[in-house]
Amino acid sequence: MKAAHRVALLCACVLAPAWAYAVQDCELNGESVNPNHGGTTAGKTGIMRCKDRDSGQMAREQELQGGKYMGLVRYYKDGKLQRDYSVNERGNQHGRAREFAPDGQVLRDSSYDNGNLTGLSRSFYANGQLRRITFYQLRESSGDEQAYAEFTERGQLQALRCGDKALLAPPADDARWCGFSGGASQVELFNSRGALKGRSSYLAGKRIRHETLGESGQPDYQDEVAASTRTERHFNSAGVKRREVQWLLVDGRTSFKEREQDFADSGAPTRDRRWSAGKPVSDLSYYLNGQPRSKTEYGGEGDAVWQQTTEYFDSGKVAATGRFSASNRYRQLPLGTHQRFNEAGRVVAESSYDDRGRITREKAWDDEGKPLRDDAVFEDGSRKAYSR
Repeated sequence: MKAAHRVALLCACVLAPAWAYAVQDCELNGESVNPNHGGTTAGKTGIMRCKDRDSGQMAREQELQGGKYMGLVRYYKDGKLQRDYSVNERGNQHGRAREFAPDGQVLRDSSYDNGNLTGLSRSFYANGQLRRITFYQLRESSGDEQAYAEFTERGQLQALRCGDKALLAPPADDARWCGFSGGASQVELFNSRGALKGRSSYLAGKRIRHETLGESGQPDYQDEVAASTRTERHFNSAGVKRREVQWLLVDGRTSFKEREQDFADSGAPTRDRRWSAGKPVSDLSYYLNGQPRSKTEYGGEGDAVWQQTTEYFDSGKVAATGRFSASNRYRQLPLGTHQRFNEAGRVVAESSYDDRGRITREKAWDDEGKPLRDDAVFEDGSRKAYSR
């Protein structure tokens, strides 16, 4: 770096505090005080007021009690109130807290308990329309978000989370939206442009159905709970179902996947997987003509877990079959006898494996069933014609 550049940079750094931080003049009970010098405020009670030295506009008001900052706090910007709140003897926010727009419109209105949000908290758009209302339940050392409702600038409901009872009244009618009166609710959700983006249904605070819509207005995603089953559905841009997943709900925090299906854009099934108590049971895939493409069935326990696989021609006839060890998820070992068939149903190849997954014998036939090969296969890969 050239010397001139170094000097310029140094000057900028030295001068920065002069313009970056406005100087304030503070007074308390008609006397000049320095908030950075405790000796000037020791033992005093009242409202300290600080003004910008250059503009003379109010910058801050802060309450002291016995020389300690406790009680009301107000911050101003360009002479206009920007924030007000109160602090307790620990210096934590306690009680009501608000934020304001330059025109005096309230942008946020909340309550604190020793620094933690509690009860109803509201935020607003600049035009005064409610943006979000949230209920916080104080739990031990923090405030947990229990319920909320979000709105567009037009006042339309945009997002909703229900509590275990109605918590957002009177600003929001979560008693009706969350299904606490008159059975299951039907709620419509909108985006910032005013377009319908989703629908939800709640019963006693539990969401039992939810649907989001794509740009075309067609379903994009669905989530539905019936009894102990939760079903998720995913759709393409034309509203055709492409995937469906079913979960068994055991309790509020535990669930097991039971079934997962995939579909083509035509709506035809392409894959169907099933589980029981978290363990795989079967995996089927299909050709687009509706015929099975492959089938895998699972069984066994512990180190003896296996999977039986069958492959099919698009005519529906078996093309190959074999069993594998499934105890190692990263490496499946072939077991027993594996066969391949032609479309006429004749065996054209057969391979035999030992219990360590090593091939021991290979046979082959032509399409008419005439033997072509019958080899014993050894550990080093060499082979010879099989003989008894």
